[in-house]
Amino acid sequence: MITLLPLLEGQHVRLEPLQRWHARGLADAAAIDRSPYRLTPIPDGEAAAADYVDTALALRDAGQAAPFAVLRVRDDAVIGCTRFFDLSWWPWPAGRSEEGPDTCEIGYTWLSRPAIGTAANSEMKLLMLTHAFEVWETQSVCFHTDARNERSRGALERIGAQFEGILRAHRLATDERARNSARYSITAPEWPGVKHHLQMLLAARERAALRL
Repeated sequence: MITLLPLLEGQHVRLEPLQRWHARGLADAAAIDRSPYRLTPIPDGEAAAADYVDTALALRDAGQAAPFAVLRVRDDAVIGCTRFFDLSWWPWPAGRSEEGPDTCEIGYTWLSRPAIGTAANSEMKLLMLTHAFEVWETQSVCFHTDARNERSRGALERIGAQFEGILRAHRLATDERARNSARYSITAPEWPGVKHHLQMLLAARERAALRL
């Protein structure tokens, strides 16, 4: 079980272990423009944000998730949220380090409308995947998104995640129907290539001045 969440900091974004005081910032970030989130569950208002945070913290306390608030480095503004979850430890022989899970999922990820298309998403994924593969020594990281969410699927494909298939009636959708999920993953042997690709994507965003 993970007992201490890390602080993950880059040049553009900082991922802070989620706390209740982040709720106001999450509510403000979500309220800027809700139009991109038709297929992504995000809180609507400060009370809903507080409930959203409490749910994530309960999963953290149960050892099932590691949630983060995403902050913009230049002004410390909260611009979104993400988490590691579905953490799984394999029954390795004695002597194997249990610093981190053998497999996990990255999800519940969203950014405020102005941060979409900037360096934020590339750097956020780079920070999280680096921690998963190089600190936890995770064997694989997976991602699920609503199969109808072309923007999210395109973003996963751009970072180098491999499409595995469609899981039918996998989760509850934002429209309260059974959701088909597109599953993507990155494995430990693939990580060095994906890391290089992510670094190139981030550099390209910076060159294009698509900053926060």
